[in-house]
Amino acid sequence: MAVPIAVLDCDLLLYGRGHRTLDRFKLEDVTDEYLVSTYGFPRRFIYYLVELLGASLSRPTQRSRAISPETQILAALGFYTSGSFQTRMGDAIGISQASMSRCVANVTEALVERASQFIHFPEDEATVQSLKDDFYGLAGMPGVLGVVDCTHVAIKAPNAEDLSYVNRKGLHSLNCLMVCDARGVLLSAETHWPGSLPDCAVLQRAALTSQFETELHKDGWLLGDSSFFLRTWLMTPLHIPETPAEYRYNMAHSATHNVIERTFRTIRSRFRCLDGSKGTLQYSPEKSSHIILACCVLHNISLEHGLDVWSSPATGHMEQPEEEYEQMESMDSEACRIRQELLLSHFS
Repeated sequence: MAVPIAVLDCDLLLYGRGHRTLDRFKLEDVTDEYLVSTYGFPRRFIYYLVELLGASLSRPTQRSRAISPETQILAALGFYTSGSFQTRMGDAIGISQASMSRCVANVTEALVERASQFIHFPEDEATVQSLKDDFYGLAGMPGVLGVVDCTHVAIKAPNAEDLSYVNRKGLHSLNCLMVCDARGVLLSAETHWPGSLPDCAVLQRAALTSQFETELHKDGWLLGDSSFFLRTWLMTPLHIPETPAEYRYNMAHSATHNVIERTFRTIRSRFRCLDGSKGTLQYSPEKSSHIILACCVLHNISLEHGLDVWSSPATGHMEQPEEEYEQMESMDSEACRIRQELLLSHFS
């Protein structure tokens, strides 16, 4: 006699229909302090994400009990901000560890789909001018449209043969190229580059370079450190400053460029899945790249909502020290001319 095969809901098996879940346990029943301590964000921010992502997270399902968008978002935020799929995190919202993983995947996909909505350079003249003014107010560096740098995020080894993700420290990582404004809002984020690529090679291949060489603002530039080549649209510090003007330029450059280092620390402090304290991201390079980008989207949304953590104390593991790099000397005579004019007109 044939035995019918039933499709079982793993959460139903683990907890039963009577288990208290956040579908029955309303957000209004807990304090903001609890939500921030457990999921990293207050109630109003979580409600915003439910409204933003709800349609994407409510896709048809064959499961006997679909997980609500609200619960999926809480599960993902719990992972992003703690870096853990611990049983207690799933218990808090009434789902299994396997379902936690599915929720993270769903929310990550939904956030990545909206990356261009939240991470982009301003286009209208007034906003571009405001961007320059904000940077000028930091240390007197004119014409700055953004500060650029790379940061490594550790991932598990894709396979024994693939060495492209092994960085100079012998660790597997993704090398992420980012640009931010004076407040730390990300204007560009490319999170998929293999860790073996040095920063200058990442920039050479990046969509950012194509943007600035073919489309964007001819009356301004990015600031990058000495791991990059000087370009007409990318001002780097002088390797060996000699004159007072050159020293003033380098000091203003360093003070302004420091914004992105603070931004990296902020992102790692808020999204502990990226800081290495719980180990490497246990995903393929592609999925790890998407998780990093999803955290970048959430970083920008949090700043839009006034959730600035620059003043918050950092805890746990922080970003590893930057890799050593060789000083990059430019052979671009036009770029050298532009930097020299900048020195003469603003720092002499």
